[in-house]
Amino acid sequence: MKSESDSLPKDTSVRAMFHLSILAITLASTAGLALAQAPDDLASKSLEDLMNIEVASVYSASKYSQKVTEAPSSVSIVTSEQIQRYGYRTLADILKSVRGFYVTNDRNYSYVGVRGFSRPGDYNTRVLLLVDGHRMNDNVYDNAPIGREFPVDVDLIERVEIVRGSSSSLYGTSAFMAVINVITKRGRDVGGVEVSAEGASAGTYNGRFSYGNKLGNDFEMLLSGSYYDSRGKREIYYQEFDTPATNNGIALDLDGEESKTFLANLSFRDFTLHGTYGSRQKAYPTASYGTVFNDPRARTSDRRGYLDLQYTHTFSNQLGLLARASYDSYRYDGAYVYDYSDNSTPLLAVGVDSSRGSWLSGELQLTKTVSRHRLTFGTEYRDNLKQNQGNYDLETLVVSLDDRRKSKNFGLFLQDEFVIRENLTLSAGVRYDHHTTYGGTTNPRVALIYHPAEKTTVKVLYGAAFRAPNNFELFYESGDAFNANPTLRPETIKTGELVFEKYLGDHVRVSASGFVYRIKGLISQQINPESDLITFGNVAGARSKGLEFEFDSRFGPGFEGNVSYTLQKTQDEATKETLTNSPRHLGKLNVIAPLFKRRVFAGFELQYTSQRRTLVGLDTPAFVLSNLTLFGPKLAKGLDASFGVYNLFNQKYGDPGGEEHRQNAIEQDGRTVRVKLTYHF
Repeated sequence: MKSESDSLPKDTSVRAMFHLSILAITLASTAGLALAQAPDDLASKSLEDLMNIEVASVYSASKYSQKVTEAPSSVSIVTSEQIQRYGYRTLADILKSVRGFYVTNDRNYSYVGVRGFSRPGDYNTRVLLLVDGHRMNDNVYDNAPIGREFPVDVDLIERVEIVRGSSSSLYGTSAFMAVINVITKRGRDVGGVEVSAEGASAGTYNGRFSYGNKLGNDFEMLLSGSYYDSRGKREIYYQEFDTPATNNGIALDLDGEESKTFLANLSFRDFTLHGTYGSRQKAYPTASYGTVFNDPRARTSDRRGYLDLQYTHTFSNQLGLLARASYDSYRYDGAYVYDYSDNSTPLLAVGVDSSRGSWLSGELQLTKTVSRHRLTFGTEYRDNLKQNQGNYDLETLVVSLDDRRKSKNFGLFLQDEFVIRENLTLSAGVRYDHHTTYGGTTNPRVALIYHPAEKTTVKVLYGAAFRAPNNFELFYESGDAFNANPTLRPETIKTGELVFEKYLGDHVRVSASGFVYRIKGLISQQINPESDLITFGNVAGARSKGLEFEFDSRFGPGFEGNVSYTLQKTQDEATKETLTNSPRHLGKLNVIAPLFKRRVFAGFELQYTSQRRTLVGLDTPAFVLSNLTLFGPKLAKGLDASFGVYNLFNQKYGDPGGEEHRQNAIEQDGRTVRVKLTYHF
């Protein structure tokens, strides 16, 4: 297929091969160094000994803590230390670094792709995002926020757990391709007052104030607020709008962004109260949905927050209880400027899209070990108090859409972790969900986990999941851009995976996995041939298969490295054509190295993404991004400093656009820099 060589550099493939050569050399040298430094006596350690030293624990795979080698999923964990040393600025940055994940940005929102799947017009509905186990996907768009609209500052993240595969057997809708659980810090992790300030390219500033401590033996608290402001890229050129009437294709001062976040974590004995609030405003320069180009009124605004009260207790008979109740609120407003003139004289009007969501949730979970069985039973209930969507003219206040709805859903799940033999475990679970909008569905998951030798794990995984159509897909109607489709049905997926993990010595892990999945009733954005407007439909489906390889090492004083490669093929089931925005290859290199007697750490990343098909049948060229961060913990008493360069070699690249864009590909940022100081009182 033809590439966009007129707007993106022709030497991209050469650069890609150069950087991939560096990646291969680094992999070989890192492996050799790691094996050379592994002490001889580690070879005699058992898998149990190894787990006690090196293997991380994960909660999200089974809704209780277990070693990742025992989890019925393929798991990745990103720690707070890695977030600091790689200079990650958003949750999107964190996810981009993980095996098999990639992120698309349309200069308004960021969208996560998993194992070759990221559909245009999808608002991250096929991943379930949690914060401390609390569901973040809203009840209008089912959106998982991963950019600046995510209401938690990355400095407050203790770790991020990424669980691949279908997990509706535990979590219900949206646990389709992956579950992402962001675990926040506790008061003791801050241990006093922290003040952070940063400045970056494009007139960007960010500040944070946090207080956290453990007060006595029973009470602990963390309170934090952050403010972010960016002018953004001052001029952005789009050749699709290159006419004198549209400012010669230059969008001027339409990339600004402002966000505010607040987090509170309070705990007393077995009770924990979590709360977050985030607001974000973003100007968008792309003139999406046929709006007027280069109009400064083009903006979107998101606000979200929740309060979550949780009680956990383990009784004397080893019965574990978790109970939680929460309230969530979500608000969206978008300003879209249209020209209704039928001649050369403009007739402009600002249309405002608005969404209001609020809901009450409750969850009860019981865990009990009986002989060789670890049983988990749970139930969840959600009352969607408000699921409203509207559209009106800002000047005349004429309402064109006023859709007000309520709904309810509940789920029941059961899981059994059965230790068949000392080295063989069967994990099986099933969940039933009922939604008032379409009815009920049942989804199972089965995993066989085998340790054929010391330090070796083999997992055979199967799961089914569903995604309920959200209210936006079902009921949003706009005479300018969208047709509603209330006949949508849930889409379903079945996933199979084989995982092999091997620990070499005490600090080196290699893994390989093969996966297949099949999606039926895929909900996808398309053009209604009768109205020529965007609508959503259950298309035929999709199939994918792929291989993933990863090498991870931690050795020496503060040195660690990770290399991963994903080969995948994701196709439309009916046409056998490669899906749009689906890279065939993903390659990643992450290295942290101590400098100056461990007073400064260098964090370096390479991220390779192969070409991706766009909606018009072209291919965006492959590209490699390189990021470098220097992080100095405690350079002076109580002072941390960080300096980061992102897109180090100023790679020019673009992400595929959606049906709402005239642009075939959306240009991304070139080289940017950031300086950050954090002071601990």
